[in-house]
This record gives sequence, C-alpha cells and structure tokens, in this order.
Amino acid sequence: MKILGTMKEEPKSKQNLATVAVLSTVISFFAAAQLPRLAEPPAPEAAPDSKDPRTKGTVFYVSPSGNDAWSGRLANPNSAGTDGPFATISRARDAIRALKGGEPLREAVTVYLRDGTYALTETLVFLPQDSGEPNCPVTYTAYPGEKPIVSGGRAITGWTMGPNAARTCRAQISAVKEGQWYFHQLFVDGHRRQRARLPHEGFYHADGIFEAGNPTHFKFHAGDIRPVWAGLGDVEVIGLEKWAEFRLFIRAVDATTNSATLSAARQTPWGDDKDARYWVENAPDALDSAGQWYLDRRPGVLSYVPLPGEDVTKEQFVAPALTQLIRMDGSERTDDYVHDIVLRGLTFAYTDWSLPANGYVDSQADYDLDAAIDLRRTRDCRIEQNTFTHLGQYAVQIWKGSHSNQVTGNEMTDLGAGGVKVGGWSMPEKPELATSATLIENNYIHDIGVVFPAAVGVWIGQSDGNTVAHNEIADTFYTAISLGWTWGYGPTAAHDNRIEFNNLYNIGRGLLSDMGCIYSLGVQPGTVERNNLCHDVTRYAYGGWGIYLDEGSSHITVENNVVYRTEDGGFHQHYGQENVVRNNIFALGQTGQIQRTRKESHLSFTFEHNIVYWTEGKLLQGLWDDDQFRMDDNLYWFATPTGPPILFGNDTLEEWQRRGQDVHSIVADPLFADPAHGNFTLKRRSPARKINFQPIDQSQVGRQPE
Repeated sequence: MKILGTMKEEPKSKQNLATVAVLSTVISFFAAAQLPRLAEPPAPEAAPDSKDPRTKGTVFYVSPSGNDAWSGRLANPNSAGTDGPFATISRARDAIRALKGGEPLREAVTVYLRDGTYALTETLVFLPQDSGEPNCPVTYTAYPGEKPIVSGGRAITGWTMGPNAARTCRAQISAVKEGQWYFHQLFVDGHRRQRARLPHEGFYHADGIFEAGNPTHFKFHAGDIRPVWAGLGDVEVIGLEKWAEFRLFIRAVDATTNSATLSAARQTPWGDDKDARYWVENAPDALDSAGQWYLDRRPGVLSYVPLPGEDVTKEQFVAPALTQLIRMDGSERTDDYVHDIVLRGLTFAYTDWSLPANGYVDSQADYDLDAAIDLRRTRDCRIEQNTFTHLGQYAVQIWKGSHSNQVTGNEMTDLGAGGVKVGGWSMPEKPELATSATLIENNYIHDIGVVFPAAVGVWIGQSDGNTVAHNEIADTFYTAISLGWTWGYGPTAAHDNRIEFNNLYNIGRGLLSDMGCIYSLGVQPGTVERNNLCHDVTRYAYGGWGIYLDEGSSHITVENNVVYRTEDGGFHQHYGQENVVRNNIFALGQTGQIQRTRKESHLSFTFEHNIVYWTEGKLLQGLWDDDQFRMDDNLYWFATPTGPPILFGNDTLEEWQRRGQDVHSIVADPLFADPAHGNFTLKRRSPARKINFQPIDQSQVGRQPE
C-alpha cells in the first residue's frame, strides 16, 4: 500500500511511478508497425457443458465450424455432422427470442463463442425482445481459454506484384469498383498500416492560418499541394486547430498564388494557429514508402508497399466494412428498454470511419463520432472484460435514455477516436431520453486518437450520476476524461458525477493545445474529482494542465489528487463559481503551477490544505488581483535554492497575506521521498501536518485486480 502521507522511516528502495516517453511526432504512432500486447480476456470459472451440473440456465454455443440449422446446444459438431453449435451470433440471438416466446426469461441464458473470427456483414442489433431479466441475464461470452473476435472486417487476397522499383503490390476488389465498399483503414497481421500520406513524417505548415471562410481556404508553401489533387475529389487535408482537427477534401488549387480551397467551412473561429500544421492523405502520388497503401475507388484497386521482409501472399490483410458492430436499441416511444444483456471476454475489432460528402470538422473531443458498440435506451447492461482494438471511431457509446449500465475491465487500444462516450451533446429533449448512472471502471484505455486525435479517453456529455473510477488512461493526444457539455452557466444535465482513483498519464503528447487530465464544463453540483493520479501532460502551443475547470465549471469538489509534471500547471480554472480545491498535491509544473484566467464578481474557488511544489515557472499565472477566491492553509515550496523569492502574482507573501489570502499557509520543504521520480510520500518530519494535510492513499489508484 502506498500512502502519500507521513512515513515512519526512509524506504530502503524508492518506488517509481510508471512513466512513458512522450512521442516526438504523431506520425511515429500513426504508422507504428506493432501495437502494445493486448491483455488476454479472462475465461469463465467453469468450463461450459450442458451436462455439467455447475452450468446454470440455458446454454447455446456458436462456432465458426457451426451451422445455423443446428440446435446450438453442443459445443462441437457431433460425429454424424447432424448437430452442433450455431455459426452466427445473430442465430443465437434469434434462438433466445424463440425460447422466450414473448415472455420474460425464467432462467439465465449463456451464449458461448468458440475460438475464431465472426465477421459480421451488418451491425448486430439487439432489441427489447432480446433482453434478459435482473436475475436471469443473457450473456454472450468467450468459451473458456479461447479468444473469439467479433469483426467488421473483410479479408483481402489476390495480390499481384507491380512493375515499379518500389515493389508496390496490387489487389483488385470488385466490391470497391462496383461502389459497394470503400474503406479508410488497412491492417496487416493485426497491425495498422498508414494510408498514403504526405509528408511521410511530421507536418506541412500553412503559410499563415486556415482562413475561416466558407469554404475554408489557406495558403501553402510551394510544392506542398499539387493542383492535380483537386480533380481527384477525395484527397484529404487533415488540419490541426488548437484543440480540434478537421478532415476536408481539396476542391481547388491555385498554383500561381499557392492557395487551396477545401470542401467545407471550419466551424471554429478560434482555429487560428499561425503556420498551422496539416498533412495530406489519400493522394496516389504519395504512395512511395514501405507500409503505406492507397485505394483507388474508380478501378477498385488497392495498392500497398510491403515492409522489408513482408510477403503479401502469406500475410493476413483485413480492411473494415462496418462502422458499427453492435447496437442495443430500445424504444423511445414506450418503456421498452434493452436490458440485462452482458458482453464478456470478447474481442471487438476492425471498424471503419467515414466522412460526410464535404468532410468532417471537429469542434472539440470528436464528440459526434460513432462507436463500435452503441447503447440506446438500455438499462442494466454490462460490457466487461473485453478487448477493443483496430477501430475507426469510439469504442463504446451509451446515450439516448440509458440508465445503470456498466463498462468494466476492458482494454481499449488502437482506436481511431476515443474510448467511452456517455450521454448526448445537447440537453435531453424529454426526461425519458436522459442518460444516467453509468459505471466506467477498471478499464485500460490507451493509444487512442489514431485517426481523430482530438478524441478523449472517457467523454461524459449531458449526463448525471456517472462514476468513472479505477481506470488507466494513457497515451492520448488530447484530454483523458472530459466532463460536461455546457459552456458557461446555462442549463446542464451533467451533475453528481464521480471521477475517482484514475491513473492518467502521457496526456497530449505535444500534439494539441488546451487540455487536461480531467476537463470539465458547466455548473455541476455534486460532482467530485478525487484521488486521481495525473502526470506528464504536454501540449503544442499552450494549455497542458492537470485538473482543468473550463468555462462555467461550478460547484465541483477537487480533492486528494496527485498531479505532477504538467507543462502549464497542476490546476487551472478558466472561470466558474464556488469550486472547492483541497488536500491535493500539485507539483513540478513547467511554466506555472496554479492558474486563474477570468475575473468575476462572485467567489471563484476555495483553495485549501494543498501542497504546491515546483522547481521552475511561476507559482500563480493569470489574473489574481480581485480577491474573488479564498486561499489558506496551504504549503508552498520552490525547490530551487538559488531561485528568486516566491511571489504570489506580483505580491510577496507578506503583501499577499495582508490581502487576506493564505494567512495560515506556510512556505516550507514538504520533504517528499523522491519527487523527481514521482514519489510524493511525505517523510516523518514533514511540516505538512501544520496545514492539516491528510495523507493520500494511492493503493486504490488505477486498475484493480478482478
């Protein structure tokens, strides 16, 4: 157990918190040849056997070697080949419908999926008649020791070698030529490959900004954009704008003025980064590097440049054909929910992303993108111990009047967008469409935003009573957890949410701006952010914070968090009312430690019993001259012996105290065990007890044993 409080004695060996090196450029991740090893989903405790007295309720089996004409009651085909498991998950679903006969279940039903890949040809839909009951759930789960994959992909074969020196291989795909299929992602032996991209590494830079006209246009440097691309119609510019991105098509190019016109207007007037970064995808003449591919939809030809040693005749090529794998869809007109369905121990893989006719423009967090599993009007459903990987958008979305669902113990990685979304982005039109009480717990969400970098690990929109706890969220390009979706003091459905015991690190990775480990918006009475560990937040231009209370964030309690190595400080409140920030450790901010951006006529926050420890940058950034905040009983320490005196804004401590701030606070070395390596345990003689600082127990932070 690790407690960030007083120690009786120095430890013999000092324990380091895990840190991960920040990526230097986004392209090194986008084109990575190998993903982190996925955790194996745990098997059920007892092997399924319809004759085993330990098996409770009704059991069905599904196997790639099965047949939908069989009974589904045998785990393997019988010796006569006349009976055995089903072949498809949808057949098992329909068998449960028949079993129920329109009546509630009287016993639990378990569907065991045998090892292999279940390639869906359309989204698998569960309706209210597919539901279980509170004590009799319907569970779709992996057979013990096996790892079934629910896939939205199709295999690509029939490769031929091209004539050029680049060893380009080609495959003819009739469904693409006939207009029935067009994909945006390609995977080789389970590894994502980069769609043809320029530049191959890093970014192009606009000559100025992306102009906010309708449509968007910008000036480019000579040679970066080619006039021929406008005639192709599907060459994309991916532009980065502070905390968002866009994917727009090139519609016109003027080579005399070096200007390009895109397919739509960007929605965001704040997207005015000077020398804005962008790259180009899906240009045929960009295909000249190993591991890249290009799909020409007109003749239906896929071109690919193999990696050294790669044999296209032996590798498994998969491209996604679906954007969504499973949808649970209750009725909005009645009280008919989808309820008591469990998805456990499965791998969900290979979904695509798509673009509207004029492209896509994000305003923040890619909040409006789809998800591989979509829950609408659901209740008491559980998504647990699964793996989500090789997806084009978000992994899970829960909204439109869903209540008391759980997303627990999953691993989510190599995601085009983010991990979990809860609630909608607008206020519920009627009470029955409000979403609440989702539990998001013990998940490992990492290496996300591969296609849409502004996506977040967990997004809570207009939704209340949710718990986000014991998750590990790492290696994002934007915020880890985003909470609330009302800018300012207007109506909001986000309140009474708990964000606690999460381990959040390697956030931002220097790509976007204006972010935090935990980001909030709007008035949120009853919301608590506590006992979270946040470290290593880096941004592009500005705004790499730990706890970030953005526009209108109010009545939120921030307590017992440990935040360190954030580029712009551990805590930032843009503006809000009567928040409480207490008993936290904010350490080792780079440009500053604590920031307050806007002055208002009401009390912004109370800041008490905190420890602030730094070696560079300012203590306070922003606006502090109106005293519409209360600070007291804090400990401050600038751990640079030869550094200048501590200033509270422009004030010395004595001047600050004469204003009524930090009257009982102290300036003293807190005596951390090893702050340089992330160990903020307090030594026995720490003066932190003088400010009534309470030890922070980190033993429960992050994922916990199942």
